[in-house]
Amino acid sequence: MSFTTISAVTLKKSTFKLSGPYGDWRDDLQSQGYAVVKNAIDTEKARYYQQKALDWLQSFDTPLDLQDRSTWTSENLPIQSNVNTFKHYSVVHEKFMWEARMEPRILDVFAKLWGTDELLVSFDALNVTLPNREDKSALKPWPHVDQSPMRRGMHCVQGIINLSHAGPEDGSLIVLPKSNTAIEGFFDAETDSTTWEKKDFRFISEDEMEWFGSRGMKPIKVLAEPGDLIVWDSRTVHWGGEPTPESNTIRTVIYASYSPANLATTETLERKREAFDSFLATTHWAHDNVVIREREACFSDGSVDPRNRPLPLEKPEYSERLLQLAGVKGY
Repeated sequence: MSFTTISAVTLKKSTFKLSGPYGDWRDDLQSQGYAVVKNAIDTEKARYYQQKALDWLQSFDTPLDLQDRSTWTSENLPIQSNVNTFKHYSVVHEKFMWEARMEPRILDVFAKLWGTDELLVSFDALNVTLPNREDKSALKPWPHVDQSPMRRGMHCVQGIINLSHAGPEDGSLIVLPKSNTAIEGFFDAETDSTTWEKKDFRFISEDEMEWFGSRGMKPIKVLAEPGDLIVWDSRTVHWGGEPTPESNTIRTVIYASYSPANLATTETLERKREAFDSFLATTHWAHDNVVIREREACFSDGSVDPRNRPLPLEKPEYSERLLQLAGVKGY
């Protein structure tokens, strides 16, 4: 299959390029499309953040009991996306979420990556996956990239602050190693550029996955321990992997992406301020593609969850560094 319409498409090219070898995790990010940075948070601190997340989950005055699997039902849980993430109820601006985002070694990783400590952070989700729920079927793989085919080069690096054990049987990130190096060739040779969207999300179908498989690329589950930071290029094909029936681990992670503040436009900063002031979630991106999520948690029929929260249970302390990372205050 070959398409010849690419000349009609305006591509936005990144000015940033990894050019190792570096002798550290950046080499894996460059060559494989992902990396695990060990011990980015102390283990005890990771346990603290996980407990705060689980306490938040049980704060909705329902019979939910994490020691009793029979209570692990949708009606006892706040509304979450079909990929196990929580984006509403002001959770993305809870104090513990901001504390985790501001961990010094987390910030150092992204400062080292981008070559600056003047960073913005995404207002991203919390993931708590209760394994083997009786009322919920395991998700099928949903491979995708979080960068439009109309962007070329590395524009965004996503992050998972890992707060629970992620072994072979547990829920974790699934990646297609080296797909970051092939995705642009795939788009150009195997897709019709007239159908490309500026939206920074592209689902990869089962048939399309065969193109990568024929080039030796096979999905793997990323293994990590509490306190590790998983980072990946948004061009890397990935999805959230479900726990197997053998897992008893409650997957708990915070998504956080950082990028240089000087990449953001005035309009983007205005959207970040709007989301920040209203305690709303955005996307995996920090400096661009800042789409504000719905203001209220709603059921599938459109009705608002009466448990909806317009404010966090615990507001963070608005330090200068926090406000800079939020994009509310300049550097």
